[in-house]
Amino acid sequence: MHAALGLDFGTTNSVAALAGAAGGTSDLLSFAAPEGGMDSVFRSALCFWHDDAVKGGLAVEAGPFAIAEYLEYPEDSRFIQSFKSVAASASFETASVFDKRYRFEELGRFFLSKLTDHAGGRLDKRPERVIVGRPVEYAGGRPDPALARTRYDAMFQGFGAEIHYVYEPLGAAFSYASRLDAPATILVADFGGGTSDFSVVRVAAPGAKRRCEPLGHAGIGIAGDRFDYRIVDKLILPMLGKGGSYRSFGKELEIPRSWFADFADWSRLALMRNRRTMEELARLQKAAVDPQAIGRMIALIENELGYPLYDAVGGLKKALSSQEQAAFHFSGAGLTIDAEVTRTDFEGWIAEDVARIAATVDQALAAANVAEGEIDRVFLTGGSSLIPAIRRIFLDRFGADRIATGGELTSIAHGLALVGQEDDIAAWSN
Repeated sequence: MHAALGLDFGTTNSVAALAGAAGGTSDLLSFAAPEGGMDSVFRSALCFWHDDAVKGGLAVEAGPFAIAEYLEYPEDSRFIQSFKSVAASASFETASVFDKRYRFEELGRFFLSKLTDHAGGRLDKRPERVIVGRPVEYAGGRPDPALARTRYDAMFQGFGAEIHYVYEPLGAAFSYASRLDAPATILVADFGGGTSDFSVVRVAAPGAKRRCEPLGHAGIGIAGDRFDYRIVDKLILPMLGKGGSYRSFGKELEIPRSWFADFADWSRLALMRNRRTMEELARLQKAAVDPQAIGRMIALIENELGYPLYDAVGGLKKALSSQEQAAFHFSGAGLTIDAEVTRTDFEGWIAEDVARIAATVDQALAAANVAEGEIDRVFLTGGSSLIPAIRRIFLDRFGADRIATGGELTSIAHGLALVGQEDDIAAWSN
């Protein structure tokens, strides 16, 4: 057996686990929190601010410390979240942070450095094997897996002697298999912030030389952030000019929807605060039929209100997972929105996304050449697995008695560390 570090580098949260050489067990790492105490979940976020005492004059923090720094000095900070979503995007080249520009891998190395700093010394000396989770299908309109791999390689260079990439749902399968005491064919459904991924895995009896055998996989770049997008689209964007017009050469034209697509995407919203974008928005405001609406968008961007908006949207989504109706409230930069949203409303907004996710489950079963009736257990993990419309995909098809949950935010890291103990690690790498 091998010692290994399992790292679930997620769109929204990141989690790490260490497995020793004894085999069969792994321990979650805990990270410091600004208010004291420790937490096993570390937010995948960065915050930059000017500090003359720091080399280069630009300080950086990650995780909850990034959020705390931003909340204290929002207008003097640059807050970036969900940056994993651009890993496979060829259209993303660099992020503008004040007067500096950073590539994806540079943002990633900042993040890993701070993740290490806040791990209480447990990551200062890492095992040779580092197992990093990767989605089956990357987020984005036209994701480029080869580009994502190149960027991941650059990000993790030097983080371990051996870096292996394993499908995230396979990590969850290893985690769930440790709870089984008999052979089973399982479907693992992992719902992250950027992607929804599925693996069909045959689990052998405890003690077998090869406990898990992957049979098939499928994934789609639709998950929690897309559901957030739908909420922003329905509740926020109409107040910012979506559907409105601007005047050009005596004609009235619809305001390009790309402005609103960028604003409603957490990985892009923070990057809109750059000189070129703000100048273009100022010109659009002058030409707009409703200049006040564009002015509200400009104010939200200039005042770095992406995180409070994200927090309000996430709060609504969470509330609707347990309530039939919930209040939405957001206030900032002269914009106040109060709305009552029903679960039926929300499910209507995401219906097309849910249908595409359900079709991807079909693809995973087809890739594994396994029928629904041959699935003994369904393991749901990831934050969006708690959304009732998502759970119904599996309840309707497999029944409640075959569905298992637990460790929604931590199971992948735990399982990735267990994967790292395997002798034939290359057979699991992707």
